[in-house]
Amino acid sequence: MTAVLKTIRRNPLFLLLLFVPCVLVGHKIKPQAHTFLFVISILAIVPLAGLLSHATESVAAKTGDAVGGLLNATLGNLTELVIALTALRAGEYMLVKASIAGAIVTNTLFMLGASFFLGGLKHHTQEFNRVSARLHAGLLFLATVALLIPSAVSKADSEPTSAFAQELSLGLSVLLIFAYALGLIFTLKTHRELFKSAEQSHGDEHDEKPWPLGLALVLLAGVTVLVALVSEVFVESVQGAALHLGMTPAFVGFIVVALVGAAAEMATAFAGARKNRLDLSVGIALGSSVQIALFVAPVLVLLSYAIGPTPMNLQFWPGAVVMMLIAALTASLVTNSGRSAWFLGVLVLLVYLIFAMTLYLLPPKSQ
Repeated sequence: MTAVLKTIRRNPLFLLLLFVPCVLVGHKIKPQAHTFLFVISILAIVPLAGLLSHATESVAAKTGDAVGGLLNATLGNLTELVIALTALRAGEYMLVKASIAGAIVTNTLFMLGASFFLGGLKHHTQEFNRVSARLHAGLLFLATVALLIPSAVSKADSEPTSAFAQELSLGLSVLLIFAYALGLIFTLKTHRELFKSAEQSHGDEHDEKPWPLGLALVLLAGVTVLVALVSEVFVESVQGAALHLGMTPAFVGFIVVALVGAAAEMATAFAGARKNRLDLSVGIALGSSVQIALFVAPVLVLLSYAIGPTPMNLQFWPGAVVMMLIAALTASLVTNSGRSAWFLGVLVLLVYLIFAMTLYLLPPKSQ
């Protein structure tokens, strides 16, 4: 536990762990204080996400490249997955879909753009592994095409039934997971030499030593339980808080949940960019988006058959599909040269701010 306490003391972000008991106690004492519970649950999730990230990396550091890469792929977005599972069990499918779309767009545009901007302020120009970035952008484009099809078919054909949409979503989910598994084999085994620079950057990410394996596993399990408990309070309070704050569940999922869930990854990506380790920043931003699009989203569809009130499909509202598609195309465009500067980051951030402003002022119709 000494290693954990040392990590917490070094990072002021972990002071927010004090809000974890506040959330659980506040929910017992005053469950109707939706706005208060909504705010403190956000403040509690951020440091828990940081602990999850550190524990996952500590386990991955002890297991070797292949197993470690698979572990990072499975648990890299564990915070978003737990929040989505809680909303899925509650039948809040709009919030689930908004959080999926928001996480893809936020990681692709906000995290990547801010990394370019912050790194460019300190370094005149920066370079990154073009091959790795293009692969991630290509996988992201594949996922957005799969998410576009169910919505496009429902608009183009007046006859499709809900059963058809559900069967199509189920088939697409299996294909996306299969594509993601092949991507892992490609990057971690058959062509790993092409991604050497990115892997080295990830290995140099932390100045401090990883936690012991046993301690990391225990914390991984314990913090996951805490994230699940806090996420349950968050999902229960989101509707009341959204009404009070003038937001829709779609905006909360698309912007707030995405930013909160990725807080720990963002801190690492931004620090890497400032240290001229842009391979690390690009890998985190686009890799997280690919994980959510090819792994988290289809897994949620499959799990909805077991824990949801009704099966969930991959039919997103048109605005979300357009935003995800533009985000994928933007990522492909800005990573084409393998070089960046601060103004390129500004352009990417402006695309994200256009989306956020549009969604807040003109929210989509509830499905």
